[in-house]
Amino acid sequence: MNIIKSNRKLNISLIVSDLSSKGAGRWGGAIRPFLLTQALQKLGHNVKIFGIAYEENGLAELPKDLPITSIPCPYYAKFGGTWRSLKQLLPKIDGDILYAVKLKPSSYGIALLKKYLSNRPLIVDIDDWEMSWFGGDGWRYNFTPKKFIEDLFKGDAPLQHPDHPFYLQKIEKLASLADKITLHTQFIQQRFGGFYIPNGKDTDLFDPQKYDTQKSRQKYNLEKYKIIMFPGAPRPYKGVEDILIALDKLNNPELKLVIVGGSPYDNYDKKLQETWGKWLIQLPKSPVNAMPEIVSTAHLVVVPQQDTPATQAQFPLKLTDGMAMAKPILATKVGDIPKILGDTGYLVDPSSPEQLANKIDWIFNHLEEAQTKGKKARERCIKSYSLDSMATILSQVLEPFSC
Repeated sequence: MNIIKSNRKLNISLIVSDLSSKGAGRWGGAIRPFLLTQALQKLGHNVKIFGIAYEENGLAELPKDLPITSIPCPYYAKFGGTWRSLKQLLPKIDGDILYAVKLKPSSYGIALLKKYLSNRPLIVDIDDWEMSWFGGDGWRYNFTPKKFIEDLFKGDAPLQHPDHPFYLQKIEKLASLADKITLHTQFIQQRFGGFYIPNGKDTDLFDPQKYDTQKSRQKYNLEKYKIIMFPGAPRPYKGVEDILIALDKLNNPELKLVIVGGSPYDNYDKKLQETWGKWLIQLPKSPVNAMPEIVSTAHLVVVPQQDTPATQAQFPLKLTDGMAMAKPILATKVGDIPKILGDTGYLVDPSSPEQLANKIDWIFNHLEEAQTKGKKARERCIKSYSLDSMATILSQVLEPFSC
């Protein structure tokens, strides 16, 4: 795909909600803000990333080849601490265009403030329905004057945190103040409108021709097993337990589920080990550049999302990991997954270990056929879910600002 660079080089300030090790920095450059940055750079634009980093979450290993300004901020900063961080950050945001990632006060809220101080155009990218983590539209703050005052001022008061659902619910209503909206799922598009820009994969980096599968399996001590890989952070809604229950049903000692990195949020992966350790192999957290080699070891990549409001709004990045590496993919019929995969993978109902077990067994008994389907998945990824395809749509979004 040929990328047509913009006639006018823009300076774009990408404003990110949390650059700590539990925020946007948790995967070292593999998630949405950094994909947008790479796609914008392909168009010839200058991109700088700005954001606060909650100190309690720890420092992140951010990409060293990108200009990133990260301002430390206490998680419960009190209003004086939040304002001090803002006073440091706002003057540094110097782009011709403001591009906020996530509909949060700590990104979009900062960008709105900068917009009205500087009269610069603002784009917001919505990559999650933030209220889905708190029950969606049904969430209510149980207001009483006493509770409100305590939540605002007492101790580690929850309302001191800018991304409390009390504020998330309100800032969601301000989405229309952005000059343009971008997003990556049909669910979010139906809710907010805007330009659909799927997550793109660097298909030059994720290229199966560059890796010797057998040598890679030997390197990671996986050569004895049939590898089912979940190359993301395990969370309850991501359906990893359903895969492990399926492996219990199959009871084949050759089958192993490989998880890469574990959860950066809690000890959920340790709980999985305690219950299903005989089926699990956990590889350490690895830099982005190492992931293609790791994914190359898989016989099968699984994306077993459960059906929740949060997953309806998500574009699973591990899906395009497997597609780009031409792997057979087994996923659930949740959100945009069927649309993304098309006919290049295998789909079952969510929360159905029985269906997963049956399909895993079928795939390993028809592996050559499954691998042919995996090659078609790579072709589909290059055409519709690459950084180049992402850049092509972004060029249309930015066209009014490039004249």
